[in-house]
Parts: sequence; C-alpha cells; structure tokens
Amino acid sequence: MDRRLIEAAQTGNVQDLQNLIKEYALLLRAAPLAGSETPLHIACIGGHTDFVKEVLKLRPEFAEELNQDGFSPLHIASGNGDIQIVKELLQVNCFLCLIKGKERRIPLHYAAIKGRIHVIDELLSACSESVGYVTGRGETILHLALKNNQFEAFEFLVQYLIRSNNWEILNKKDHQGDTILHLAVSRKQYEVIDFMLDKNVFHEGRVEVNSLNKRGFTPIDSLLSEGGDREIEDMLKAAGARAAADLQSPQNGALSDNLVVTTQSPSPFQSRRARAQSPSEKLLHYFKFDKLRDSPNEVRNTLLVLAVLIATATYQAVLSPPGGVWQDDSLPSQGTGTDATSTKPHKAGEAVMGTHNKISYGLFLIFNSIGFFMSTYMINVLIAGFPLQMELQVSLFALLVTYDTSMATISPDKDITLWFTIVSIVLPMLIPIATMIMRNHCKLQKFRLPCTSRATD
Repeated sequence: MDRRLIEAAQTGNVQDLQNLIKEYALLLRAAPLAGSETPLHIACIGGHTDFVKEVLKLRPEFAEELNQDGFSPLHIASGNGDIQIVKELLQVNCFLCLIKGKERRIPLHYAAIKGRIHVIDELLSACSESVGYVTGRGETILHLALKNNQFEAFEFLVQYLIRSNNWEILNKKDHQGDTILHLAVSRKQYEVIDFMLDKNVFHEGRVEVNSLNKRGFTPIDSLLSEGGDREIEDMLKAAGARAAADLQSPQNGALSDNLVVTTQSPSPFQSRRARAQSPSEKLLHYFKFDKLRDSPNEVRNTLLVLAVLIATATYQAVLSPPGGVWQDDSLPSQGTGTDATSTKPHKAGEAVMGTHNKISYGLFLIFNSIGFFMSTYMINVLIAGFPLQMELQVSLFALLVTYDTSMATISPDKDITLWFTIVSIVLPMLIPIATMIMRNHCKLQKFRLPCTSRATD
C-alpha cells in the first residue's frame, strides 16, 4: 500500500486522500493487493469517522475485508466502541454483522468482550439473528461477557434475550459443556449468580441449575472443585442445584434380576435419632469427608500426602526392622567348652528378628510389603496426568527395586528370601486387580438389600 495513503488513513486526513486519488485514480483499487489491510481498517483503528465515510463512498466493498488478524472494519469499530463508525458501516450492509473473523467471532462478540452496550444495541437492532451466533469454541455472547467481567453488558444481553424470547441461549453450552451458570459459579461471580437465580427476573425452570458439563460436573460441582463458597453454595441449593452424584440413581435395567432395590423414608424415630447427635458425634461428623464441601483437588492432595507418609514409614521399616540387625558375624560353634557361643549363627547386616523368630519375621514381611506396595500404587494413580510422567515412573520403579533389594539382603533365611522375592513380584501386579474387584463388590453391596417378607411371599 502507498505510504502516503497509509499516513492519510492514520491521521484521518480526507483532503490528502482526495488529492492522492486525483493523482492516481486507481490508488484505492490497488491498495488491497499490497496486503490484507485496507485504508478502511486503519481509519477504523484511529476512529476517523469522516475518513471512513469517504472511503465507503469510493470503495464500499472494503467493509467486507478481513485483515491479517481476522478483523473486519466492523469488528474493529465494535471493539473500540466507535458508535458513529459502526452506524456508517451498517448503512453499507446490515449483514456485515454476521462476518466471521478470528475464531469465528462476529462484531457483536467483540462488543460484548469490551462491554460496549451502545454498540451491542446498535448491532442487535441492525441484525437480531446475530445474538445466537457462537464462536469457534462454542461461546455465546453471554459466555464472552462473563469471561471478561462485563456484568452490565451481560445484564443488558439477558434482558434482550428475555424480550426477544430467546431463552434457550441462557442454557447453551460451550465446547467444554459449560453453561453461563457453570462459568459464573467457577469464577465465583456472586453478582451474576444472584441475578441468574432471581425469580423476579427469570421464570422458575428457565435457568438449568443441574446441567452437566463434559467433566460430569453440575454448577455446584464446579463451585466445589474451585474451593467452594458457602454463600454461593446456599444460593444454588435454594434454587434446587445438586451435585452430579446426587442426581444419579441406579436404573432397574442396569441391575441384575436378583437385586431388589427399595427406597424407604426414615421413620420419625430414626429421624429424631439422626438429629440427636452427641458432641463427639458432631465433632466426628465435622471432620468427616463431605463431597459437597471438599473439592476433588483437596482430596487428591491429602491422599497423596498420606500415601507418601505410608511409603516412607514402610520403607524405613526395611532399613531398620524390629530388633535391628546384627553388627557382627557369628559362625556355628565347633567346640563344646565354655567358650562356645550361645547365640544362633548369623551374619552382620541380617535381621535379628529373622534369626530368632522366623514366623514373626514372615508376618512382618507380608504386612509391611502390603502397606508399601499399596501406597506406591496410590501414588502412581494420583500422579496420573502429571508432567514429567516418564521420570516419575522411573523413580517409582527404582524405589520398588531398592525396597526388594534391602528386604532380601537383611533376610537371614534363603527360603524366606526366595518366598519374599516371589511375593514382591506378584503383589504389585495383584494389588490393582484386587482393589478393583473389592471396590466393585462393595459398590454392588450398597444396592443389595434384604428382601422383605412380603417380597418373598
């Protein structure tokens, strides 16, 4: 593009533009050939309304061009809030509102991002159907307004949707499955949540408070995953919001025929008993895990700390077994005199317990190894998805090998050493299978209730 034309567009000098065109009539026609940006883009960035009018008279098709960043002139003017330029562009063609730029965003999206209420009103008046357009990430104008903390623009848009009877947009999901309520709750935007749940604004049931996103979270789950907020949680519960786990109920078709599932309401006696808790029971209940209060992230961190503590304690028991280890060698006595040793034969570094009591030492090996291998399995599960995964797996494998080596070294009996070697190979492979079977069995038992006499009859 001619340098003089760029300077004229940057300064908004209409006279210079007219002089350049007199000098070279095809100047504007040749301008787009030098790059994707036109003088109209430059003038819109500078907010030069008169220059924009002049260019539109000469080359109205420039209004449809996208620059190298994926912006049309209307995208730029809408984001900048230049209402006069927006009006001039819309006079060319109202369907400029529907031009999709970067990430499939239309001018209305940028007006919502920047909170340009007057521009939003103008764009919706020119082309009302643009209100339903979503970005390449599935975001509606409401998603964009919330993500950029534009509450006034958000409120204006909601009121417009109510007037135009476009209720379905309130519950639209983005590509992550999040509705605007998920988004507001995860960001703890109290003002937005209070507005969304206001029954004076919305008819009951208009806002879906138990919608599931792609992670299987309802809005209240999203809140708890971010650390929770008691006041927001109470607001959601008052509106009928529930956790995803509370919404799921076993379907009869999913259970086998020999299972009888019944739901009975508690008797008045049971209800009174449940309410009448002793101080100690209340204290235990306060510290008990609560899935509605404790976020998954906090639980994982706690489990990881406990698993590391168990692994450390059981590994330390290998290095210092009960009774310690022998500090010297003792060979079988060859004499029968008073100088004959009364201790059992042993070597330095072997476990004292293994020499004196093989049964106790064998039990120690079993349960200490179960604790160690179970804790390392928990660590492996909890760190799944972490960066440097290969390095973490190599470290865990090295820890297992050193544990086996230490345990085999201090064992005073070859039979115990061989037996333990077999156990140390089988146990790490058996633990994941055994825990899965046990967990599934316990979960199934929750739905298996004794049949009543009426059912047996």
